[in-house]
Amino acid sequence: MKTFLIITALASLVVGRPTCSKRPAYGKSTTTTATAAAATISTTSTLNTNTTNTNSTTSKLATGWYPGWYQTKFAPSQIPWEKYSALTFAFATTTPDLNNLTLPDGEAVVQEFVSQAHSHNVKALYSVGGWTGSMFFSSAVATAENRTAFTKTLVDFANKYKFDGIDFDWEYPNKQGIGCNTISDNDTANFLELLQEVRTKVGNDFQLTAAVGMAPFNGPDGTPSSDVSGFAKVLNHIAIMAYDVYGTFSTVGAGPNAPLQDSCAPTKNQMGSGTSSVKAWTAAGFPANQILLGVPSYGHSYTVANYAIGSDAKKLAEYPSFDANLVPLGTGETSRAVVPDQCGVPTGPGGVFDYSDMVTRGFIDSKGNPANGILHQFDECSQTAYVYNASSQVLINYDDPNSFKAKGNFIRDQNLGGFAMWHIASDSSDSSLLDTIIANM
Repeated sequence: MKTFLIITALASLVVGRPTCSKRPAYGKSTTTTATAAAATISTTSTLNTNTTNTNSTTSKLATGWYPGWYQTKFAPSQIPWEKYSALTFAFATTTPDLNNLTLPDGEAVVQEFVSQAHSHNVKALYSVGGWTGSMFFSSAVATAENRTAFTKTLVDFANKYKFDGIDFDWEYPNKQGIGCNTISDNDTANFLELLQEVRTKVGNDFQLTAAVGMAPFNGPDGTPSSDVSGFAKVLNHIAIMAYDVYGTFSTVGAGPNAPLQDSCAPTKNQMGSGTSSVKAWTAAGFPANQILLGVPSYGHSYTVANYAIGSDAKKLAEYPSFDANLVPLGTGETSRAVVPDQCGVPTGPGGVFDYSDMVTRGFIDSKGNPANGILHQFDECSQTAYVYNASSQVLINYDDPNSFKAKGNFIRDQNLGGFAMWHIASDSSDSSLLDTIIANM
């Protein structure tokens, strides 16, 4: 059974969190041009040549994704660059024409992002794909001819905008994502061949990374591959997206967005965790020191009736039922209007709250402590926090600084390569989450 701490309905004392101004780095950034002059693909591609010490004993990467659609809210010039090793621009998206990628948020923000990164000696990557941008990955890699053409598209795009690397966020090989992606039994094998071709094209100084699901890429039979070691030879690292485990899509109650552990949860609620995902990838042959733990700077919200919270005023009920037809309006959402998504499926609000927005809207302070009148509980099993507003009946599960401390310790103890934050624009203005995880890994 998971153990809960007592709710505090009054604001807690703010405890000072350790901060760290050192940047764990890939190394001094120079504008890397992806050229056809290829180096031999390394059979031991590791992070070791791309890191500097975050403290006296460890070398870890501090990275994350910058969302282009936040450009007017959080410009690239506002990023605390000195704290990061590298950052990735999200997103360029696939199109039906494998000779072209699109930039949904325009070119200007891309140019500013890269300029700011290089002026701060930070590597700049771009991410291709994403939840809504992976529709045509499968067809782009389906044949040798397509892979060669798509390789040229990817490399030309990197050269045009002076990126230092490419992050592949295919959601997901041989597994449906948003609902209308093209998929194939051969996706994973074809993906590896694409990466090998790209690596040959760009050489070993150019960064190739991937954002991945909590289980290894699916094989031809639709189940997770038992051997992904080939990917480790061409990728600098993967970042496991160990979040969105629970949300308003859940069928077993409101639960943790990004549990670090779930073996202590009731069996029916064990949906995966940071711990289980790292075990799955390492068991399939991906080295731990090439794995970054994906960490969220946001929470999922639910409308939970007072009676579902439980009769104990000092304890929140575990996995309470919620009203799936009344999703709270999350960050940036102003209407309950239902509009079609990329697949034409009617879609309403998502109820996702940026960490910074939870501060702005009076749920917590920047250190994650509850505001006056807000019920709060830290789940020792998942190492995530809950807040509940009894008046609005809004429950939010999120990662607070204590969560990031636990995940920093996990990264250190498991000898992982570091962390990747989705996304960097939603941390508090004082970088409370970022500083905490850096200080503890």
